[in-house]
Amino acid sequence: MADDPIANDLIAKDIVELARRVAAAGLVVGAGGNVSARTGPDEILITPSGRRLDQLDPAELVAIRLDGAPVPASATTNAPSSESPMHLAAHRARPDLGFVVHAHPVKVNLLAATGRPIRLITLDHAYYVRRLASVPYLASGSDELATSVAQQLEDANVVVLAHHGCLVVAPDADLAFERVVNLEAAAAATFGALLLGDTATVCPPEYLARVEARQASERR
Repeated sequence: MADDPIANDLIAKDIVELARRVAAAGLVVGAGGNVSARTGPDEILITPSGRRLDQLDPAELVAIRLDGAPVPASATTNAPSSESPMHLAAHRARPDLGFVVHAHPVKVNLLAATGRPIRLITLDHAYYVRRLASVPYLASGSDELATSVAQQLEDANVVVLAHHGCLVVAPDADLAFERVVNLEAAAAATFGALLLGDTATVCPPEYLARVEARQASERR
């Protein structure tokens, strides 16, 4: 795919559109958050450092290899996001999924910082978020954070980063957005439930078990 300019242009447009949707949904503030997508077996495109997600142009995206090396003759001199180590680790850990989003949802951060688990209460929360993992506070942009997140992605598509935000992986841009927006919706629902004095309600487990069984059957 990296050798196909048309395919790469389409992926770049998907990244920019996804970044704008994430910003419009209020899941980042200012120049926070970043988005990347795989363009080949050993290459990704990622949003540049210091730029707002709602003001990007496809030509500003940065191409880097999975080992972190810049792609020769890249179309831009922009520096990649400071969170590129986490994105690269996620892509290495999950070669089956092409898009990675790192966002800073307010209620996700609030609940995680105060030690309150986010509960998947509605059918949509359960369907899109599925299994939710978390990591303790680790320095932004660090190898320690990247390694910890990659380990959690073995069993989850959504990882909450304490005092920081979340990282979501998905096969396409639309599902990546649905996962991150439903994570924040689940956090908002959990917050509301806590205000009502409820500390236990979750979506019935049999719902997700039935969905996953049906999808497994369809893949056969």
